[in-house]
Amino acid sequence: MGKLTIALVLLLLVAAAGGAAFLTTWEIPPPISNVEKVLPNDKFPK
Repeated sequence: MGKLTIALVLLLLVAAAGGAAFLTTWEIPPPISNVEKVLPNDKFPK
């Protein structure tokens, strides 16, 4: 393997590790909007 190939593989591994670390520490805010859906009465057994 050439030096360029080794450098590209190492760069790819570092980028993947950095992306994984970012995703594990990112606190995604939960959605705030309420969802309301009207269910018709004839869908339920009596």
